[in-house]
Amino acid sequence: MTALLEITGLEVHFPIGGGLFRRPRGMVHAVDGVDLTLEEGEILALVGESGCGKTTLGRAILGLVEPTAGSIRFAGTEVVGQTADARRDYHRHVQMVFQDPYDSLNPRKTVLQTLAQPLERHRVVTSGDRADAVVRLLDRVGLSPGPSFLDRYPHQFSGGQRQRIGIARALAVEPRLIVADEAVSALDISIRAQILDLLRRLQREDGLAYLFITHDLGVVRSFADRVAVMYLGEVVEEGPTDSLFALPRHPYSRALLDASPVADPVRARARRTAPLTGDVPSPADPPPGCRFHTRCPVARAICSREAPARHSFADGHWSACHFAAEAARWQPARHPETTPA
Repeated sequence: MTALLEITGLEVHFPIGGGLFRRPRGMVHAVDGVDLTLEEGEILALVGESGCGKTTLGRAILGLVEPTAGSIRFAGTEVVGQTADARRDYHRHVQMVFQDPYDSLNPRKTVLQTLAQPLERHRVVTSGDRADAVVRLLDRVGLSPGPSFLDRYPHQFSGGQRQRIGIARALAVEPRLIVADEAVSALDISIRAQILDLLRRLQREDGLAYLFITHDLGVVRSFADRVAVMYLGEVVEEGPTDSLFALPRHPYSRALLDASPVADPVRARARRTAPLTGDVPSPADPPPGCRFHTRCPVARAICSREAPARHSFADGHWSACHFAAEAARWQPARHPETTPA
């Protein structure tokens, strides 16, 4: 069975300096050889520190940045290098929800104008039916009664309401995949829970798949089916959410989990290891061997010489660490009572 989204060897590099008549001084390796798959109706969380390449990967999937190399296949069809007409059809099936619900909405357009634009561009409805279609979208995302919102502008809404409008805009063209880039990180905790419940309900009703980009592992545990951990442009570990949270096989994954806040200080002390030391290396000059070895608490000589191969475990869990098989020795298993909520 063909996966909904298949990414193979994807690279996105950005030049440093240069210009019309000058060569660039180097390249930023924002995404460097990423392989990912996403099944129909699945939620895959992409996690990692700021600057690891998560957002660039999401934008490459949407075609907002052009890949340097690699393949992106959607429902078996290659996306990279598509014609304009094919790309327009692709965007009918793949949409994005951005982090900032205010900056992602045009402040000069009403809700009716904002939500009617994708409906008309992709010919989902005729111009005469657009108001009714927009009202139905607003009702679906919890903005009722819909007619009372049509002539209002983004500044007249709260942050949570603006994000619901952003979700409605993504839903307008009936997509199969939504890339949600830090879609709840700018919201208050209570509103965050409501938006996550909304996304989960829409997934059940429409069979949507999500690529959920976040740095908040507390959200991931209860929301995602699988987790991919990204560091310095590479995916270093991937697996089912329960498996990865119970026993992360990469030291970086363990560090991310231990950095997640826990309300109970006793539980926090019971599971917390020493924080990572050192700065994240420059993506313009990544270190040789394992890119994490300069900060890794269990690194050995081989880590600075050789890039680790993938080590596979049960249930599709894999890790790119030389000592992934020894993970149970250099860390205790994580139990539900010591896992971020």
